[in-house]
Amino acid sequence: MTKKTLYALAVASLAVGAHAQSSVTIFGVADVGVTYGTGSRFNNTLVSSSNTLPSRIGFRGQEDLGNNLYATFWLEGSLAVDTGQGGTTSTNNQSTGAGTQALFNRRSTVSLLSKRFGELRLGRDLTPQVFNHVMFDPFSNVGVGASQAYNGYRALYSVGPVSGVDTRASNTVGYLLPSSAGGGFGGQVQYWMGENASNTVNARDGSGAGMRLTYASGPVSLGVAAAKTSYLAGDQTTYNAGGYYDFGVVRLTGYYDRTKNGVVTGKGWLLGGDLPVGMGRFKGAVSRFSQNSGTQPTSTKLALGYEHFMSKRTLLYGTVARLTNKGGATQALGGALTNANDSSSGIDIGIRTSF
Repeated sequence: MTKKTLYALAVASLAVGAHAQSSVTIFGVADVGVTYGTGSRFNNTLVSSSNTLPSRIGFRGQEDLGNNLYATFWLEGSLAVDTGQGGTTSTNNQSTGAGTQALFNRRSTVSLLSKRFGELRLGRDLTPQVFNHVMFDPFSNVGVGASQAYNGYRALYSVGPVSGVDTRASNTVGYLLPSSAGGGFGGQVQYWMGENASNTVNARDGSGAGMRLTYASGPVSLGVAAAKTSYLAGDQTTYNAGGYYDFGVVRLTGYYDRTKNGVVTGKGWLLGGDLPVGMGRFKGAVSRFSQNSGTQPTSTKLALGYEHFMSKRTLLYGTVARLTNKGGATQALGGALTNANDSSSGIDIGIRTSF
């Protein structure tokens, strides 16, 4: 078979694939700015990415199989706009597989979707327990304004007895209720696998499950979630609840989270809101995270921000935040470093565009 024949066959197969696919969308967010952080040990200035939304690039598509059944795919990867780098993944939801470079580390799923019966989704995906952090933080868990409850939740999972599942999980099988379930109720269950050999002492490491129940009607949105991941060194468990109420002129939001990693327990909360004004919006939040270990380190953050919309897709932003530590906590903002119990400040200024 000649090279020309092989090339013609390849082009033909691509054409057939493109014809069979009902829709394919390329999408993404490019968020870049300048960040300045202060701390008692040293300050830092850097060009930063993902200060108001996580920068990413992705591809999603859907094919109509008939009878209101669809096959869908979603491939999405992190993007550091300041350096052009991608993100990392965990191949097995354990520290042994963490830090692996990945093309689509944020989400890589294939689904069967029915508007009547819901969605069966497989692959790497957001965990149910992180949705309340995402949905109810005015700063979307990124930049110097990111919820301290979320930062503490992730830090606890990385420094506790085991390091594994927090924001995303690999090797998942999940089910989502249809949007037409009725009464404003929704939900999701998800199971993830560590994929260890069954005859090893840590066979269950990296395997777990999570669930989320939601209610949304008019100005009200509520959510509760729970999850557990098994590890020989100590299980990870999370329970949280949150919500917002949109008064029209202002939307008030908040949530509470309790996370346990082995014998270490952390508790976090956030209260915040956002206020649309003309071509922009103001947003603010106060958040806290504390641990029960040792001297009970606690960090509290106050953040204020403004976003000015230049178009439907592009905006300019500025965020300022102040963080205080006690009980030996050493949290800092904007790449700065601080001594135990000292405070830290941070500033983000930048531009974001979506496509």
